[in-house]
Amino acid sequence: MPDNTGITAKQALKSLSAAGLFALAACTAPPYANIGPRARPPGLVPPTSPYIRSQASRDLMAFYTREQARLLTQDLMRVDGGGPDTPFTSAVLTRNFEQIALYSEFTSGDTSLASANTPNALQRWTAPVRYYAEFGDSVPSESRAIDQAALARYIGRLARITGHPISVTPRNPNFLVLIAGEDDRPAALTRIRQFVPAITDQWLDRLRDLPRSTHCIVLTFGGLTADNTIDRAVALIRAEDPPEMRRSCLHEELAQGLGLLNDSPAARPSIFNDDEEFALLTNHDEMLLRILYDPRLTPGMSAQTARPIVRTIATELVEGAS
Repeated sequence: MPDNTGITAKQALKSLSAAGLFALAACTAPPYANIGPRARPPGLVPPTSPYIRSQASRDLMAFYTREQARLLTQDLMRVDGGGPDTPFTSAVLTRNFEQIALYSEFTSGDTSLASANTPNALQRWTAPVRYYAEFGDSVPSESRAIDQAALARYIGRLARITGHPISVTPRNPNFLVLIAGEDDRPAALTRIRQFVPAITDQWLDRLRDLPRSTHCIVLTFGGLTADNTIDRAVALIRAEDPPEMRRSCLHEELAQGLGLLNDSPAARPSIFNDDEEFALLTNHDEMLLRILYDPRLTPGMSAQTARPIVRTIATELVEGAS
């Protein structure tokens, strides 16, 4: 069976971001539709008493808190969505869409996370997207409440932007958002294996040994219904991240898991850029999502085929916003 798993992974503050498809045509794993939500492993059940973090987890919390403070003092992690200082034209939007939606940072099946920036057919969801968040033992109740509220607000925004059926629900979710700490990693990996039975041991090994520079990561899987459609996704976000970083991870990974699979150093204003200037989805990024889910485009389109259509849509969006 060919392994077409893909992963985008963003270094430093953002995520190792990921994308691609996992072909399951020859797999013996039961169909995703029959999986449904299962009983969570013990490590993902809400704690009954105050959790005592390990030293490794406390060290990570201190490191990420310092990192966030450093970025904020440099006027990075902007939350304004872009403004007069970040203008862009329809030609720039077209170029950025092609780089972000029609190229992949990593080669198919590669778990080394070595950047490749290879051409990729257009990929997106065709079925409704059902997000659901689960938390590790190390996540206190007040943090869970903050993250769940942020998730609900953001999912509503993604649904309005794309016009695609997107919701938050515990009933048969197909996009799992795991917010878990270093101490929760074994239980989180067990949950991921339950959620995606056909995931390879190599990918689980990568998730087990995430470097400190990886704040969050998303994996997308597809191929059950049609080529180049995304059917299932998992986002893993470190609980040790301070609130602003966790929110930034939510914004990038949940949008990236919809099909914006790459990053581009030329994209501005954008969260799909390693420069950390923006922490939250920008007006430019909203337009990328609108283009991706425009009915004039279809999954499987190459950059060459999609380019004139993207140019037309980008012109409509930029001129309509001006």
